[in-house]
Amino acid sequence: MVAAPLLRRPQAGWKSVGSTLYTTRAGSVRSALQVKIAQLTGGHPRFFSTAVSRWQTDTLDRTRNIGIIAHIDAGKTTTTERMLFYSGFTRRIGDVDEGSTVTDFLPAERARGITIQSAAITFHWPPGEGADGQQVDRDPNLPRSAVSHTINLIDTPGHADFTFEVLRSLRILDGAVCILDGVAGVEAQTEQVWHQASTYNIPRIIYVNKLDRDGAAFGRTVREVSSRLAVYPAVCQIPWFDGGNGAFVGVADAVNLQGLRYKAGDDGRSVKMLNLEQLETEEPSLAQELRRARIALVELLSEKDDAIVEEFFECDEDHLAVSPKSIIDSLRRCVLDQSTRVIPVFAGASFRNMGVQPLLDSVVNLLPSPPESPDPEVSIGGVTGGLRRLLSGDLILEQNEKSAASVKGKKKKKASALTDPKDAISKLQSCALAFKVVNDPKRGVLVYVRVYSGSLDRNSLLFNTNLHLSERAPRLLKMYANDAVEVDSIPAGHIGVVVGLKHARTGDTLLSYAGNKPTPPEPLTSLQLRPINVPPPVFFTSVEPHSLSEEKRMHETLALLLREDPSLHVSMDEESGQTLLSGMGELHLEIARDRLINDLKAKASMGHIEISYRETVLGASNAITKTFDREVAGRRGKAGCTAIIEPIDGRDISDAADEDTLLAETVEGNQILIRAPGLQVEHSSRNDEEVSPFLPPGLDLSSLRAALQNGALAALARGPQFTFPMHNTRTTLILNPEEHLFGNDTTTSALSAAARQATSAALRDLLAGAGTVMMEPVMNVIISVDEASLGSVVHDISSSRGGHIISLDEEVPLSATDASGTPTDDNPPPIDPKRIYAPPDPFETPSVGVEIPVSVSRPRTITAKVPLKEMVGYLKHLRSLTAGRGTFVMSVDRFENMSAPRQKAVLAELRGGF
Repeated sequence: MVAAPLLRRPQAGWKSVGSTLYTTRAGSVRSALQVKIAQLTGGHPRFFSTAVSRWQTDTLDRTRNIGIIAHIDAGKTTTTERMLFYSGFTRRIGDVDEGSTVTDFLPAERARGITIQSAAITFHWPPGEGADGQQVDRDPNLPRSAVSHTINLIDTPGHADFTFEVLRSLRILDGAVCILDGVAGVEAQTEQVWHQASTYNIPRIIYVNKLDRDGAAFGRTVREVSSRLAVYPAVCQIPWFDGGNGAFVGVADAVNLQGLRYKAGDDGRSVKMLNLEQLETEEPSLAQELRRARIALVELLSEKDDAIVEEFFECDEDHLAVSPKSIIDSLRRCVLDQSTRVIPVFAGASFRNMGVQPLLDSVVNLLPSPPESPDPEVSIGGVTGGLRRLLSGDLILEQNEKSAASVKGKKKKKASALTDPKDAISKLQSCALAFKVVNDPKRGVLVYVRVYSGSLDRNSLLFNTNLHLSERAPRLLKMYANDAVEVDSIPAGHIGVVVGLKHARTGDTLLSYAGNKPTPPEPLTSLQLRPINVPPPVFFTSVEPHSLSEEKRMHETLALLLREDPSLHVSMDEESGQTLLSGMGELHLEIARDRLINDLKAKASMGHIEISYRETVLGASNAITKTFDREVAGRRGKAGCTAIIEPIDGRDISDAADEDTLLAETVEGNQILIRAPGLQVEHSSRNDEEVSPFLPPGLDLSSLRAALQNGALAALARGPQFTFPMHNTRTTLILNPEEHLFGNDTTTSALSAAARQATSAALRDLLAGAGTVMMEPVMNVIISVDEASLGSVVHDISSSRGGHIISLDEEVPLSATDASGTPTDDNPPPIDPKRIYAPPDPFETPSVGVEIPVSVSRPRTITAKVPLKEMVGYLKHLRSLTAGRGTFVMSVDRFENMSAPRQKAVLAELRGGF
């Protein structure tokens, strides 16, 4: 047994090529906060400031922004706690069951034992030289893990209700560790999160956890990785079972050809390391399998990387002679080039403190630094491209050219106000993305930001491109879960927190610009960093203040809640006057209630959780014209409008546009088409604005469009028969200048009122004709059960719940759509499982002479489409059918028309039950 002293650096024998296993913890007798400050600043108060720019390039190369992603209960938080312990950040290992974890610090998280909101934390691996910020020259013959790196880690939720929380964290990561349950394998939520990470081109590695549990099958999990995730698993470690079929005691490293045996019941800091010759003596079967793993690893890399082929020939075609350094470099190239679809796979059991240190080494060795990560997507003025193209000025030039080409008419657009894009970009001090907003009871509102370019300094003026306003950043923090250290500046590539912003929301892009002007020049004001689509809410509940005096306080706390979580929606029911809170699921709304009442101290109560239904038309209405003529606030307003309502026929809205079309947009599942025949739209030569000689003074075309669209949307928010919001409906508004415009009396408010009246009248006209029908949300449901429970679950879904079984063991819907429901047609081709190396599982084959039905415990996956109403409270029912083993995830597929009997039953329940 080789063991390192507790507070000393490991001895030379501990450091082997490709596996720097540190068992010490940084620091000695200093307080925890001193350790954090020292690790962050290295004794230099401006380590994260522009004063040390000579260190920034080297520091950025030694930085990793990673996330932990997985299915619920795969061991994300448990693995994170071990990472913090081995890096020296904590003095004891936190436990999820005890509620003592660092990253799950919310009371609701500790009470439920799950991660609800993603936590950001910074630590160093390995602890030692280089962690204090000094410049360190790395020996090129040693792996990157020989030098200390700064790791910014995001622990994300695994529950399907918090998919949006995962999405907003994923888009600011440079790399990710996907954790799999060694017993359950690749689960449904794992696939969903994997596809979400693929949309942002995030390099990943896989860690197979819980190999100490009964039923763990590493080989089967590796095969599922190839079949379900459509990647080539590069097996870098295989599990070490004592005697071949005993307890899980460690891992065998195929890269360094060595075994790592952990002491049972220990904290994981004492590791016995055996080379291949020693393994042949102690575990000959493991040594033989390790050779097979090394051969398979080199063969797989040789298919994807030419450099490893040259190394292989230089070693006389001996797979075992290829150096570990060459294999690590080849793996890194394959991970960064995602077209190879090669994903390194590692093994361990985090709860038993096994395999976490090699995983940390792999994070440093294989995942990219911020400069190496894929170029983040930005959009500016309707033009999409990479951030590097923006910083070079090319993207702005392309945007100017597109704007000039899109101008209708003979006169060309004048030169843009931004005459020199490169000069404007040079004055751009920083560009950051606010990916998360948290209301801290002690510090106030914390805005988590990822800085993509420049340096975000304290007291700098930040322009919000989404809200088009400026705010100062009075304080900057570097976060350690719920602890923080104040800093002067956050450089590019790092994650930090801005304290004191009053308006910034999740997803906002923040810019700081040189000079006294609070607003950067056009078109930088329209810059968007990695925009995100918020999925539609499907559950809602009423929120009522305890008294009228508490109503203002309740709305203030709801506004705070919406800043934190944009997937929540707040609306007002016009008929009842109730405030409605909408969310992604039952648990989502339960957590929102806990946050609202317990954390934000709002004196309010929440009603039963309801389902958000919709209403749609069955045919076209007549053309209905309405004229608004009324005096409002002492001023007369008069305007007219004609509206036609019809169902969406499947055509794209742009196909229905013609030369008279002013607006053609799809908003909240409805299409809005505004036509103005005879308006004669022209472009002014002065500022290239759209003008018309028929418009009254003080009314421009943009205000006209917005007024008519807002009026139509207000009418569509309430159906004519069932009062549910309209869906799948096309509204055509026709504005005739001669009949509907009345000079100075025509204002934007009058136009909006006329459009609303005309749309509402057209909807009512449908009741005498084709009529309307209710729509209900239908969910993509993926259920994971064992073979024994398959029949009862399928029968329950198809007969009792009115669902449709799509497939068994083929998870089509989630791979065909992303998290926001957008279809994706770029699914990679399947991989032949015969080409995949996977070590045999010791308990895979039954004993000789004993007939054991292996299929009984085999996991099965059911894919179905089920009405959301039937899925309320389904988890308890599923567990009763499967003896507690079944799990499911679901996402919104679409809204479907309800049959007459089902509609009658739902209406009776809504009117009588609530």
